Amino acid sequence: MPTTTALQAPTAGAPFEVAEVPVRDLRDDDVLIDVKYAGICHSDIHQVREEWGSAIFPMTPGHEIAGVVSAVGGGVTRYKVGDRVGVGCMVDSCRECEHCKDGQEQFCLKGAVMTYNGRGYDGEETKGGYSRRVAVAERFACSIPDGIGLDEAAPLLCAGITTWSPLKRWGVGSGSKVAVVGMGGLGHMGVKLAVALGAEVTVLSRTDAKADDSRRLGAVAHVATADSAVLEDFRGSFDMILNTVSADLDVAQYLDLLKPLGAFVNVGMPASAWTIPPGSVVGGSRVVAGSNIGGIPATQEMLDFCAANGIGATIETIDADQVDAAYERVVAGDVRYRFVIDTATIG
Repeated sequence: MPTTTALQAPTAGAPFEVAEVPVRDLRDDDVLIDVKYAGICHSDIHQVREEWGSAIFPMTPGHEIAGVVSAVGGGVTRYKVGDRVGVGCMVDSCRECEHCKDGQEQFCLKGAVMTYNGRGYDGEETKGGYSRRVAVAERFACSIPDGIGLDEAAPLLCAGITTWSPLKRWGVGSGSKVAVVGMGGLGHMGVKLAVALGAEVTVLSRTDAKADDSRRLGAVAHVATADSAVLEDFRGSFDMILNTVSADLDVAQYLDLLKPLGAFVNVGMPASAWTIPPGSVVGGSRVVAGSNIGGIPATQEMLDFCAANGIGATIETIDADQVDAAYERVVAGDVRYRFVIDTATIG
């Protein structure tokens, strides 16, 4: 089996090492991708540190992948050598269930195959994008339009689609009033996309440290929520609140900020259960919802929208030997707003 040079964590929480990892022989519908950039998602850290349960080691993380097709299987019709493509959180699904047929592969009844820390239907371990090359089925590669740099495009394959999906599902557009909770890797993309869709956006963040950034990205206001009393001024103000943080919140207080029929949509993963008085939702016919990435058609729609509107992630590009330090900075909230690995520096 061919190999490629990659970063891998040998055990939970261990520093990354450069290693040769397997890349499968191309199947009929596979594309081989020369990875150019790989974004660092906080979920990479959770899995490398085994904070979400038992994981598969050695692990090569990375599900924000941008690169160029370098070879194709005999049956490939969508891509050719030289095409710019991206890969997100999934690399396979059953392709036959109702959800797969509807372009919602993330809900595959057989279970979607995750890009890393997973196993394909053949039992082989999956390896992610902190790597020089990956092979994936063409169905799970998305075209990256020329209007976006590959470095700024990489985080769109997770952070972009994760925020795009709920904005589209809840009909955000011209005249919508949206609050984005948190101004990080997810939050800054939520602001960019909601503004481009025509919404009036307010950022709700713990402090004023990123207030200038919020306004530069198009938000009309940035509210420091460390003193929760300030939220009283926004009661009944928003059609949608997009919660991008994993910190514990007083969700009932945030529900009070919604207009009648408004939605509080969570894309973070808080550790603690929520306590919500029934009156918080019944009184205004409000909705508490969650949202989980998006299917391949929605991901392509998002990439096309970003290219048409000049949107990319705000990034800090790093070399492979800086990844361990970058993990610590992500946990400390010290990144604006996504670290992206230049994979040419691996090895």
